[in-house]
Amino acid sequence: MSEKCNTCPSSGGCSIDPASCGAEIEESLLGKRNKIRNLIVVMSGKGGVGKSSVTGLLAAALAKKGLKVGVLDADITGPSQPRAFGLTGPVPMLASEYGIIPPSGPLGIKILSVNFFLPNEDDPVVWRGPMLAGAVTQFWGEADWGELDYMIVDLPPGTGDVPLTVMQSLPVNGIVIVSSPQELVAMVVKKTIKMARKMDIPILGLIENMSYVVCNHCEEKLEIFGTSQGAQVAADTGIDFLGGLPWDMKLNNLIDQGQIVDYQSDAVDAMVAQIVAKLP
Repeated sequence: MSEKCNTCPSSGGCSIDPASCGAEIEESLLGKRNKIRNLIVVMSGKGGVGKSSVTGLLAAALAKKGLKVGVLDADITGPSQPRAFGLTGPVPMLASEYGIIPPSGPLGIKILSVNFFLPNEDDPVVWRGPMLAGAVTQFWGEADWGELDYMIVDLPPGTGDVPLTVMQSLPVNGIVIVSSPQELVAMVVKKTIKMARKMDIPILGLIENMSYVVCNHCEEKLEIFGTSQGAQVAADTGIDFLGGLPWDMKLNNLIDQGQIVDYQSDAVDAMVAQIVAKLP
């Protein structure tokens, strides 16, 4: 057994030679034409904190700077990136000699999600952990992504098979942690941070989503989901606090309409600037 096997939940029923585990993924990418300069993973300790929304906002903000961006929707059982970027209904799937060509959304953002392969977008994906992890490695190593300045990976919540596979097998440059103000979320987020450190992957910082709501009448910031925990959690764990994002009905409506790229936010732009500054 290799060191990787010790932390792999699928090791008991795995038939892959530990010496080559993950190697075929890297070879399939590097041996072809894909050149992805920066790979950022977006994680959360639990669901419902807006991790997928943050993923879409970061991707859109980077693309607005004229950068080539891709989004790998690794949340196989709860994919939402196609809807946020308006890629719903039948989406033609093309292939080249290098593999599947991820469809392009607004601003030229390339997106690959399991929803593109389902008859209906609300059909469930009822797979066990190893199959979920296998789908993610295929999206990474068997797709023709071409050249990207940034790939943003939207992970499922928690610390299970898929996050572990991504951290062990993909060349992740850094992790963005997403939380919300509730104390329970703060506790679970610390588990995610500890996992990232065990994998020895840099944490770029913490974003607190739904940190507040701005009153339409007086513009007062209201902490309707509880007192902000983000800055304190970041300080307690020794990572950077990238800032808080409001709960914004305008953003919710744009996502429902598939127009997340139309959302304008100085806070998101400031977060992206901090993230980019931390990468090589």
